[in-house]
Amino acid sequence: MDGTKREDIRPGQHVSIVLKHDQATGALTEGIVERILTSSAHHPHGIKVKLSSGQVGRVKEIHD
Repeated sequence: MDGTKREDIRPGQHVSIVLKHDQATGALTEGIVERILTSSAHHPHGIKVKLSSGQVGRVKEIHD
């Protein structure tokens, strides 16, 4: 899954996100979702989340 639909993401899930300063390179950061920050049902660049580490970024991959 690509992380553009809010309904696919839940707190506690293992995901890969792109941090704001990594958007140009597309470097991914893995972590566990602590909180979903995007209120809309869909976002073309990925749903914004806060990881348990405190990092904030847009979800690019959802891991099972």
